[in-house]
Amino acid sequence: MDEFLKEQENIEGEGQAQGNAVLPMIPIRGLVVFPLMSVHFDIGREKSIRALNLSLERNSIIFLAAQKDSRHSDPTPGQIHSVGTAVKIKQVLKMPGENVRALVRGLYRARIERYLVTDTHFEAEVSPLQPIGRDPLTIEAFKRSALGLFEEFIKLDLRIQPEIAEMIRTTGKADTFVDLLAAAAVYKDKDKQDLLKEEDVEERLNKLCVILSQEIEILKIEKKISGKVKLSIDKSQKEFYLREQMKAIHEELGDSDEEVLNYTAAIKKLKMPKESEKKVLKEISRLSKMPPSSPEATVIRNYADYILELPWKKETRDNTDLQLARKILDEEHYGMEKAKERILEFLAVHTLTRSIKGPILCFVGPPGVGKTSIVKSIAKALGRNYVKMSLGGVRDEAEIRGHRRTYIGAMPGRILYHMKNAGSVNPVFLLDEIDKLASDFRGDPASALLEVLDPEQNHAFRDHFIELPYDLSKVLFITTANTLDSIPPPLLDRMEVIQLSGYTEYEKLEIAKRYLLPKQAINNGLTLDNLEVPDEVIMFIIQHYTRESGVRNLERELASLCRKIAKELVEGSADIKSAKIKVDAKKAEEYLGVPRHKDDGLSDRDEVGAANGLAWTAVGGTTLTIEVQVIKGKGEIVLTGHLGDVMKESARTAISLIRAMADKYDIDSKVFAENDIHIHVPEGAVPKDGPSAGITIASAILSALIKKPVSKDVAMTGEITLRGKVLPIGGLKEKLLAARRVGIKKVLIPRDNGKDLKEIPENVRQSLEIVLVDNIQAVFEHSIIF
Repeated sequence: MDEFLKEQENIEGEGQAQGNAVLPMIPIRGLVVFPLMSVHFDIGREKSIRALNLSLERNSIIFLAAQKDSRHSDPTPGQIHSVGTAVKIKQVLKMPGENVRALVRGLYRARIERYLVTDTHFEAEVSPLQPIGRDPLTIEAFKRSALGLFEEFIKLDLRIQPEIAEMIRTTGKADTFVDLLAAAAVYKDKDKQDLLKEEDVEERLNKLCVILSQEIEILKIEKKISGKVKLSIDKSQKEFYLREQMKAIHEELGDSDEEVLNYTAAIKKLKMPKESEKKVLKEISRLSKMPPSSPEATVIRNYADYILELPWKKETRDNTDLQLARKILDEEHYGMEKAKERILEFLAVHTLTRSIKGPILCFVGPPGVGKTSIVKSIAKALGRNYVKMSLGGVRDEAEIRGHRRTYIGAMPGRILYHMKNAGSVNPVFLLDEIDKLASDFRGDPASALLEVLDPEQNHAFRDHFIELPYDLSKVLFITTANTLDSIPPPLLDRMEVIQLSGYTEYEKLEIAKRYLLPKQAINNGLTLDNLEVPDEVIMFIIQHYTRESGVRNLERELASLCRKIAKELVEGSADIKSAKIKVDAKKAEEYLGVPRHKDDGLSDRDEVGAANGLAWTAVGGTTLTIEVQVIKGKGEIVLTGHLGDVMKESARTAISLIRAMADKYDIDSKVFAENDIHIHVPEGAVPKDGPSAGITIASAILSALIKKPVSKDVAMTGEITLRGKVLPIGGLKEKLLAARRVGIKKVLIPRDNGKDLKEIPENVRQSLEIVLVDNIQAVFEHSIIF
């Protein structure tokens, strides 16, 4: 203690004796140094190391001032506090790398008057701070108050060493008392800096008392919190010890209470509906009453695990930006305006109401038109998760509703399985090929889907495995089908049907340019810089290598084209990255082989007894030629070509109608009794049926009877009655596209279908002469060349 007091007197004397001094300076971060304070710190900045070395060369005295912001690695004079401490360097140690560690002892407080050097290192002229004391009695009162607070402080904070506390108690001078106490008991750098720069002793003591009072309050609160934590830890340790004992006992006995507790806690976190939670917890509680290895315990564990994996409340946030949603849909799919518009309507209404239930949409159209792929784009546009369930060939009701847990190997249905994979309660759920559902002795899956696809019921869908109501009302169900004929009416009634017709040649061209060709080029290791395929070549491939409503075969042909080009590039000696192949029609034929389709599928001349009809199939529209031959016989009607019942009735109706009109066309009535009429539709291996061939059959029969040809450029569709009226038909767009594909110039359609022409693309309407007819005589006038 005596040595400390002696050193204190020496330092104070040195500080008082000095006037202004020029000292090397180091800006320090996260540290405020007071006189009489010994501290070590690391130095790594090049400027600071130069200043340290300069000080060692002189008298080992250096000036330390704190930075205003410790984040600055190269501070300017304006970023350094003007008041700091002159210190004596006691020891310097070299550290790994370029760093050094210095041990210093504080001498006196000083203020920077001006900077002399700032580029290579900091050097400044400093003036010592002289303490100002006005009233000794007031100073003594403040000092005693501060000392009392310090005594209370050290009772709460045990980090202060007894030697330091004794030094503070025995210090005589108030200014030195503040320095020692601030260095030991003040923790915030801002408070330290305020005390360091203050010259008025009374004000320094006042500030110190305020800071100590605040620190004491904080320490009291910390002690209170620490006591609570210790009590909680003691209690937790006791509970842990008891649980470990219970666990050991249960392991010996084969009990599973801990497992039940874990399941119970996890179930409660799911925030399930109260009734469902109660039922699940009741099932789980049975675990504690049965041996862990029993088969029933395994079933209950599987049941609980599945409940925990299902999303009960987790919901993705819908994208409410209609412009962004439209942009995503347009970027990934060409056309399909009805489907896009319906999704945007759903999004707009959902934005306004926030409570709309998910609609159940059914996209119907031929293969390859993009029914499945647009559903992925819809999920992306809405910002929802996407799951797909293929229904083709599903014939077991348990596939939809799951098995009851009484069966060995019971498992949930695929609806809940895909909901688990979706991870949210509002995904876009694709039910693919809903028209391919089957049924047998195991049940009817179409009937099971009624509950799933009914907006009034699916908020409480019950799977046989979990036996709990599960909310599917927020799911956006979208189904796809090629035809509606095989979908049961009750199931169809629950869906909003959107027809996706086949593409025109120009639409296929755009799709090939925008999506298919770039995709296949990348898939086959090419870039669009490697090949040049003009529009006319793509159109050549469309017309001569594909005849379909969709673009699936077109994509295959483009893939084949890209593979041939890739092979040619690899076999060639040129640089693959810079090589480029231009494909013309001749080269396309060389790559793809002999064209599979002629320029048009028409006869090259007008024929007697042959009329061009238009038909709708599950893969789009098609043309078919109906042939009639009148031969000597006994008045029989022969129908060949694998015709269905509806077409057979249409044929008999047409013959009866023409017999009734025989006089009008100078047909001898004996012809019907003395001749057989043979009606044939080529491609006999393909079943044919439907209510739209009546006017075609009638035209072919009349042509054969009166020996007048039917125009090869005319195709027709429509059903007839015995009175000669022409009835409306369905699938008009597909039929017109088929007619256009094969080069038909004139198409006869029922007058009642005139309203449907609005939905036909403008380029299709302009390329065909579409004639509306309402009776059979008008049909004959336009089709038969008299």
